[in-house]
Amino acid sequence: MNGKLKKWILITGAAKRVGAKMAELLHSNGFNIVIHYNSSSEAANNLSAKLNQERTGSSIIIGGNLTDDSAIETLIPNVIEQTGRLDVLINNASTFYPTPIEKITLEDWDNLFGTNLKAPLFLSKHAAKHLKDSEGSIINIVDIHARKPLKNHPVYGPAKSGLAMLTKSLAKDLAPSVRVNGIAPGMILWPENEPSESIKKSILDQIPLKRSGSPEDIANCALFLINNAPYITGQIIPIDGGRSIGW
Repeated sequence: MNGKLKKWILITGAAKRVGAKMAELLHSNGFNIVIHYNSSSEAANNLSAKLNQERTGSSIIIGGNLTDDSAIETLIPNVIEQTGRLDVLINNASTFYPTPIEKITLEDWDNLFGTNLKAPLFLSKHAAKHLKDSEGSIINIVDIHARKPLKNHPVYGPAKSGLAMLTKSLAKDLAPSVRVNGIAPGMILWPENEPSESIKKSILDQIPLKRSGSPEDIANCALFLINNAPYITGQIIPIDGGRSIGW
């Protein structure tokens, strides 16, 4: 990539975990990175400082709670004000937790649908003009459980299923200038509240490759979709060690 173009990528939820790894890998391949965060300001600052130490002026941070309408409305304009352009939007920010049917609240609905579907839709809306100008792309981080329900997740699963359909809808609506694809991770990182060892074993036994993946697997797929997939749009790529083969 020609570094003189100063191409900018916005990654939501980029301060930690998979988002941070995508930021690091894409930055190492010449892209400038907007690190969006919600509550992880310290981690976002540290990551941005690290990237800017490697290449001056190559990273900024922007905070915002993506369940807040005002944050959704102002994020893209804030990015453009500071960078002057946008080449890639990666909708990575997500909330994930169980919601047994008897305990679901309206707050759960607003939270899980807000981060996993509403925010990606409206961020894409606000980014569309800028991405058309740069002939850029959108990558949505979906989930293999958008296809097969995960027990006790009757809000999260439908939200990610909606994101999968949104990916295909936007690919049709924004073509030919903007490509839109999705990545559907399988078992990449255990939740912060890790399950028991027996549950871990049960999950790993369902994976043909018999192991979990890594954040690098997701980051490498994102890099491929951005740099090496000019004729791919509307696709959702499972990164799951083969777990969804039989689904």
